[in-house]
Amino acid sequence: MRPEVALPVLLPLLSGAISLMFWRSRPMQRFVAVAGNVALFVVSLWLFIAVLADGYITMQMGSWPAPFGITLVADMLSAVMILLTGIIGLAMGIYSLATTGRGHEKFGYYPLMHLLLAGVAGAFLTGDIFNLYVWFEVMLVASFALLILGGERAQMEGAIKYVTLNLLASVIFLTAIGLLYGTVGSLNMADIALRMDEAEHSGMVEVLAVMFMVAFGIKAAAFPLFFWLPASYHTPPVAVSALFAGLLTKVGVYSLFRVFTLIFDQTMGYLQDIMLWGAVFTMVTGVLGAAAQYEFRRILSFHIVSQIGYMILGLALYTPLAIAGGVFAIMHNIIVKTNLFLISGITHRLQGTYQLKKMGGLYRERPWLAVAFFISAFSLAGIPPLSGFFAKFVLVRAGLEAEAYVATGIALAVGLMTLYSMVKIWNEVFWKALPEENQVPQAYTPAGDDGRLLKPSLWMMYLPVVVLAMMSLLIGVFAEPIMLVMNQIGDQLMTPSGYIEAVLGASASAESALLDPIEIQAERVDNGLEETP
Repeated sequence: MRPEVALPVLLPLLSGAISLMFWRSRPMQRFVAVAGNVALFVVSLWLFIAVLADGYITMQMGSWPAPFGITLVADMLSAVMILLTGIIGLAMGIYSLATTGRGHEKFGYYPLMHLLLAGVAGAFLTGDIFNLYVWFEVMLVASFALLILGGERAQMEGAIKYVTLNLLASVIFLTAIGLLYGTVGSLNMADIALRMDEAEHSGMVEVLAVMFMVAFGIKAAAFPLFFWLPASYHTPPVAVSALFAGLLTKVGVYSLFRVFTLIFDQTMGYLQDIMLWGAVFTMVTGVLGAAAQYEFRRILSFHIVSQIGYMILGLALYTPLAIAGGVFAIMHNIIVKTNLFLISGITHRLQGTYQLKKMGGLYRERPWLAVAFFISAFSLAGIPPLSGFFAKFVLVRAGLEAEAYVATGIALAVGLMTLYSMVKIWNEVFWKALPEENQVPQAYTPAGDDGRLLKPSLWMMYLPVVVLAMMSLLIGVFAEPIMLVMNQIGDQLMTPSGYIEAVLGASASAESALLDPIEIQAERVDNGLEETP
């Protein structure tokens, strides 16, 4: 029994339940928000260290052996994603203390935040394809409730688009699960991977692969069904926007990586070109949309779409180096994109608007905020020595090695366009003087997200911003040891036999006995993990 693999799911659920118990106590809910997220960060770090030492950690719920019971499994990819969830959850817990008004807290902000974190953690750790769907629905319910918290017209319009497209993805996902179960007779992902090679209807396998690609592509906001994201992510309270930007779409990308390296790895040759050009169009449409915007959070929302293209590009190239680069891009983007949304909330607190034309002068007024934005924005654009540079460098190198020259060239051009958008924000918000007609009176006291006045508490907003900016800088400085972890992830994903054996144990070893060492070695040679003997 390895409890560390279940705790990242159980602790947020417990924190949410405690928050509901103290529904009428605002101080207690705020205390639980921080304490629960501190605990989540601690157990996520514990899980990461354990996986780093052991390679794989599994837990069979109810002591039912796989594939009959529900399995929780952590490999290096899951452990990294859970650690990032713990970091972002803690940042949100602290930041929300300064930005969440009484009205939102009264209507369940903190329990919903914990429920969302539990759904994210469950999706990263489940070894069962149907339970992946369940955790997606948990996230959808919690995120929809957070999105409409406050009930403003813009929120409701954005929420309708958000939930409509995500429900469509859920229907496709659930239909694909039913067809998959009818084809292979199992819902355990490791068991499905073993049985998929024996599936009688190869045409059905390709149809299923396309259905999963479409469902997860919508969840990840990939081209062409991405427009729900920039229509909705700028409407809720800024802490909610930051939480969504950091984690929600990344669950869709994670699912693409998991399913297409474990279950549908034999179809990647067929779908590789579709996924590659989907990644290219995602990058281009996202960055062009951002270039046309002059509202802080809408620019950042379009850049979420653009950066998703880089992550999918790593999967589409389908080499160990490309997979490592794609996961590096996920890790970097979770930290940087969350931080940029948090910074937009501070600028709104200081100047009362998200419209770039009405802002200015913050470089002189708040130099530390300007430095934090500079680090995060230029990291997003891929400027060395920040984290985004190394993510893009690995992907460009993998693209050149795979001879995907057009896609690689477009990825570089999109990086330049990203730099343009970040420089635009820098010039408008930080560098130029504040327009006289938009001067904020000295006695201005910022209002909470529900319109009620809040006491100045900027240090709670600055603390997570400074920490996340430093993390982006340190990832760039210590890129080599981090790249070793990314390479381990690439190795594990491109050689799924280790995952299968960890989940199924002796039964997997027995079924794969005829494959070792000849076919397993051939698989590793094909994936570039070994030289031809």
